[in-house]
Amino acid sequence: MPETIESVNRRDFMKSAAGVGATLGIAGKAFGAKASRAASGRVLGANDRINVGVIGVGGRGSYLAKTFAGIGERDNSCKLVAVCDVWERRKRENAEKHKCDGYLDFHEVIARPDVDAVVIATPDHWHAKIALEALDAGKDVYLEKPMTHTIEEAKQLAATVRETKRVLQVGSQTTTADQWWKAKKAIADGMIGQMLMSQGSYHRNSVEGEWNWEIDPKAGPNGKGEDYIDWKTWLGPAPKRAFDPDRYFRFRKYWDYSGGIATDLFYHVVAPLNICWPEPQFPYRVMASGGIYVFKDREVPDTFNLLADYEKGHSLVLSSSMANSRHIPGLIRGHEGTIIMVDHGKFEGETDHITVIPEKKVISAAYKEKFGDSEITIPVEDKPEWAHMKNFLDCMRTREKPHLDVETGFRAQVAISMAVQSYREGRVLYWDEKNLKVSPKPIKA
Repeated sequence: MPETIESVNRRDFMKSAAGVGATLGIAGKAFGAKASRAASGRVLGANDRINVGVIGVGGRGSYLAKTFAGIGERDNSCKLVAVCDVWERRKRENAEKHKCDGYLDFHEVIARPDVDAVVIATPDHWHAKIALEALDAGKDVYLEKPMTHTIEEAKQLAATVRETKRVLQVGSQTTTADQWWKAKKAIADGMIGQMLMSQGSYHRNSVEGEWNWEIDPKAGPNGKGEDYIDWKTWLGPAPKRAFDPDRYFRFRKYWDYSGGIATDLFYHVVAPLNICWPEPQFPYRVMASGGIYVFKDREVPDTFNLLADYEKGHSLVLSSSMANSRHIPGLIRGHEGTIIMVDHGKFEGETDHITVIPEKKVISAAYKEKFGDSEITIPVEDKPEWAHMKNFLDCMRTREKPHLDVETGFRAQVAISMAVQSYREGRVLYWDEKNLKVSPKPIKA
């Protein structure tokens, strides 16, 4: 019987000072004998082809299936062998397109001994459950953002990756772009001095409203043939309710399955910023604001703002609206300089450079000698759009940490999920890093 996403205690993850990253080292001891168990999976040689199964082949999942299949066609490093979806039409179309097996039940994909990697592109509320089952079955996992739907799920997922020793890449492909890694080095080299504030945005606009994708009126649980949707399975761990095509086709508008802007789009901002920083970090304090100002057909806000403070002495400021498309630059401010990673503001947009602007009034003689006092342009390498997926495949062979590993993903998820909770509860929230939980009051040192 597959374990549920609520069964955190099965790994004693909540015991002692368990955590991730620095705290995961402590957590490993807390797990006892189970911590040393690695889920068995095929040992891959340098020339072995990796067999991939994609679970959830809607818009994003179909793109990922096409991308992994394309990588395999180029270099024979992988092969798409299975696709799965609860909508018969999507399952059939993708299986026929890629000449592979198709399933309505994801358990069948995970149970296949020849599947080495599982790609998960379902609605958010299914991410953790499928990923945990795949990890326990010895599969490596490419998990679309957001990493999970809740912080509790993220804690369990982080612990399970450590326990099973599997590779997990979170699918925010912008994190493989070169600008974040160049910015990380520039900050580590001292080009902005003490870090003070990171800022970013994610803005869009449309007539119909974000996430109002087309609805097929024939598809549903009573549909025949390719119009059949397994609605009961789609709901899964979410609250039970009668079939609602708006919830199925436009799930990002509803809290049961999504965190709206925060989880869909801010993950593309918070995750790369955690890469730029000297180390990925949990926030200390998080607050959020916004509202449903234009598009009234949803539960989640169409305008959303996030403010987070970190104990190491810096803040994160993010703005967004789905009713205005004007971005603000993505940058990190320091006492001695500012590094601009995305001058056009779109975190997933292409750029060929990052820029460092010194604070001329305060920089030291040593700073001037090393970096000068003029604006510095640092070129960045252009990466193909599938580089993030290739990094995942490469790490499956080397067993190295992928670019957006579970530890970094966990920290990004905490900031985002706390912002969602702050908005919904209308209050400032605090992070208890020792116990890895949200608190309504400041945590005493």
